[in-house]
Amino acid sequence: MGKPHVRFDEGTAPEGASYSTPRNRMKFYYPLITITTCLGLGITGCGNRTASHSVTHPAKGGTAVIALPVQTSPNWFFPLVSLTADSIVNYQVDELMYKPLLRISAKDAINYHRSLASSVTWNSQGTRYVVKLHRKWHWSNGQPVTAQDVVFTYQLMKAASSGASSLPWGFSGAGSGGMPKLWKSVKAVGHHTVIITLTKPMNQEWFLHNGIHQIIPVPRTIWDKYPHNMTQELRYIHSVSNSPGAAPYRVVDGPYRFSSMQPNNRWIFVPNLHYDGHKSLISRVVFQYETSAANEFSALRTGSVNVGYLPPSLLGSRQELTHDVLSTPYLVGFNYIVDNFSNQAPSGIGKAFQSLAVRQALQMGVNQQGIIDHLYHGYGTVDDTVIAPQPRTPFFDPALRHNPYPYNPGAGKKLLERQGWHLSHGVMTKNGIKLAFTLDYASGSQTATDVASLLKHTWALEGIHVHLVSQPFDTVISYSPNNASQWAMIYWNGGWTYGTDPYPTGGSLFSSNGAENSGSYNSAVMNKLIATSYQPGTSKEITAALYHYEDYAASHLPAVFIPWIPQFYEHATNIHGTVRTFDPVGAVLSPNYWWISK
Repeated sequence: MGKPHVRFDEGTAPEGASYSTPRNRMKFYYPLITITTCLGLGITGCGNRTASHSVTHPAKGGTAVIALPVQTSPNWFFPLVSLTADSIVNYQVDELMYKPLLRISAKDAINYHRSLASSVTWNSQGTRYVVKLHRKWHWSNGQPVTAQDVVFTYQLMKAASSGASSLPWGFSGAGSGGMPKLWKSVKAVGHHTVIITLTKPMNQEWFLHNGIHQIIPVPRTIWDKYPHNMTQELRYIHSVSNSPGAAPYRVVDGPYRFSSMQPNNRWIFVPNLHYDGHKSLISRVVFQYETSAANEFSALRTGSVNVGYLPPSLLGSRQELTHDVLSTPYLVGFNYIVDNFSNQAPSGIGKAFQSLAVRQALQMGVNQQGIIDHLYHGYGTVDDTVIAPQPRTPFFDPALRHNPYPYNPGAGKKLLERQGWHLSHGVMTKNGIKLAFTLDYASGSQTATDVASLLKHTWALEGIHVHLVSQPFDTVISYSPNNASQWAMIYWNGGWTYGTDPYPTGGSLFSSNGAENSGSYNSAVMNKLIATSYQPGTSKEITAALYHYEDYAASHLPAVFIPWIPQFYEHATNIHGTVRTFDPVGAVLSPNYWWISK
């Protein structure tokens, strides 16, 4: 799925800024539903209640009922996720059934104990990687997971990343980890060795995290229906992508297999009895559809849901949940609103967004501290770039602990006027283009509605008129360059988490052809900075390159940044193991490590 190329007016850079050399400073958009941990990456705030009884021995049986984000459902069960279905919910259900080649740990390192690969080695140039598969892993039909499965999966990734207009679906990882152009070849040597060769030297840790990590193998003998027609193969995958009861899904290598579902109600998984890893003690894992935040809260209170989340609008009612534990962690990521830079955007608004001055005014109209104080009861952190300052990670540039465009709608209005915009019937206008557009936001959350309403109000102080439209989450995340004429700005009420690209360099997000570049942002400077962050070098050079990218994003505003908010997770006091096993990087569940006391 090719992205339109639109060059931006660099507008008015902050005084003193220079983009030719780095300053002296060292991609998830997902609604999230998981339990939490206090381990790793500086996460704090776990648990204001503890179980009323002491249980020391894990027990078998029981059902974990997990509340899905409001009006959200899993809709893509093939482990290579389509761009239009790229949500954490889908990754969570997919990784119940399929194991990744490399599993990322809570500290953003490779966890080989839980990976299909037993090791990865590379040459000093970072062009050749030898992946050894652990021989213990098998598919549920008894066949071993092989190098041939890995190669076949790569071929699917490559084909779905080509950008061809004839593709039935596009791979959400295109652009991340150099997929597909950086990958020269992926070859099997015997049944347990894969050799990956790149077209040029790269930062090895980046390629492990954002390249190899994306491979979630499927069994070639089960899925290779059209060995001489990859387009037909992708078309077949698309046809069963939301049909987990289809025959190919019966062969898995993860801890669970699909059992049954009732659309818009529940999706049920049971243990894979042939799993070669840590087997589940829980008898069933149920993902429960929620029609509203109030209904989910009621389900927590009655116990019909025992793993869920506290809607921010109901934080004041927390005392009603008497048998639950609350945790408030930050995940590794950031929150933002996508503006549509395409020339195909409605009423020419894309051309307006291409002006840096317009983007600066939009950012100055975001009252981040007000959102935190009044809509999230003081929870949250102001964020101005592509990785938030919480939780603490080595990837965040400490020099960015300021907001280059603090809330000041008066200054934003004056900036627009200096750039030739003028009020016409109350709306800023220039060359026939009005700063009037629709903001589509995910429905089902009162807090999301309140955030959107506040933005509408504060932007109006600058002469920017916004029409609010709530849409189902699945609709909002489907907006892309392919339907650029249908939308202007989107807010999905979640945020981007670095699960699929845990080395946060932004290749899939803000490079000109990144798969997750939904708004068609295009900057030659940004492309160069992202490419530089991939390159090999000393530890100091690699860190400086990443920080320079973050610095430029803060100044150039590839999106509208809004506060990064912790997750408000709830789980019943009789579910154990959730805190210890949660993944704050990818936010992927591991219920095979949980157990339920009677």
